[in-house]
Formats: sequence, structure tokens, C-alpha cells
Amino acid sequence: MSDTARLKSTVFVGGLDNAVDTNVLHNAFVPFGEIVDISLPKPELKSSVDPHRGFGYIEFELAEDAREAIDNMDQSELFGRVIKVAAAKPQKDASEGLGSKTALWQQESYLASHAVNEEDRLPVRNDGASAPYDPMQGLEGLDVAGPKAA
Repeated sequence: MSDTARLKSTVFVGGLDNAVDTNVLHNAFVPFGEIVDISLPKPELKSSVDPHRGFGYIEFELAEDAREAIDNMDQSELFGRVIKVAAAKPQKDASEGLGSKTALWQQESYLASHAVNEEDRLPVRNDGASAPYDPMQGLEGLDVAGPKAA
């Protein structure tokens, strides 16, 4: 199965209570189709006593089953908590985003969307001339302060 097909058949489940485990998720979502995998990410801190981070991912055999689960389970209640069920997004690279150790403006994704060519930085003149534009041109009469005589 390709990565895009896997992503389309995977759903994000958020807002999970600590009592929820893989068996509970399997039993809650199996009516919508064959489940391939369930993952509940563990907390990053070793000192944490929580069994998971409050969200998980469920991969279905078919993308249609995932859409059916989203349509039926989003904003439903599980163990007394309203859960969010949505299509899973692709995982970001560790070197991107706010948690990375690289400055935002040095990241490839930022450069791809915000980079500007040197040609785009050159000012354009109204008269069509190719000489550099002088921003101070036309300001000669402004050297006298105060109201103009009528």
C-alpha cells in the first residue's frame, strides 16, 4: 500500500481519556471496517505516568471505511469525553515547524512559500524606463515647512 493510500485510510482520534487503550479503540471503530493498525503515541517525558498522549491513529483497510468512521464518530462520546475524529495529516519532518532546531526562515518549506527572486525586489518605474527608481524624486518642493501661501 502506498503512503498516500495509507494516509487516506488513517484517521486521527483526539481527546482520549487515559482509560482508553487499543482494545477499546478497536471495539469502538471495528463496525466501520477492517482495522489494520492502531497506535497510541506514548508521552515523550519518561517521568509521565499517562499511558498515552490523549490521541491516537487508526488505520483501516479501505479509505471508504476511514471516511465512514470520521462521519459517524466525530464529536461522539467515549469514556465521558467528546472525541475528535478526522483524517490524519502527514507527519512533519523533525527539522520543520516550531519544535525544530533550525530557524524558521532557513527551513525548506518556509523558503518554498516565501522566497522572492532578486528580479522581483527591483522597483518598477511608471514611465517604463529601465533605470533604477529614485524614491526621492519629486520631493524637491517639500523642503519648506508650514502652510503654503495662497
